[in-house]
Amino acid sequence: MAKSPTSAASRRPRYGLWLLAIIALGLGGAAWAFREPIQGYGSIGSAYAARVGCSCRFVAGRSLEDCAKDKLPGMEAVTLVDDPQAKSVTARFPLVAEATATYREGYGCVMEKWPE
Repeated sequence: MAKSPTSAASRRPRYGLWLLAIIALGLGGAAWAFREPIQGYGSIGSAYAARVGCSCRFVAGRSLEDCAKDKLPGMEAVTLVDDPQAKSVTARFPLVAEATATYREGYGCVMEKWPE
């Protein structure tokens, strides 16, 4: 008995969905297994970027776009946002970490206290 072409074609999307589900589970499992190093590197990277960005912006007087050039290679995912009123720069690593450094006269840029 010959198989109809529609039955084989109807199975292909199911294989694709199973493959996507397996890939998603694999990525989720890897993220869970490496959550502590990812969070650690994210926290340190955001703190570094906030401190360097704040010094660049409020001590050196450069624009925030120009200060973004000072980030180390591999820190492309870290974004910088400045607050000229508070003289602070916040760096964010998406879904992982955030850190803020504030300029204080006589002290330079000081990191805000991290949540415990």
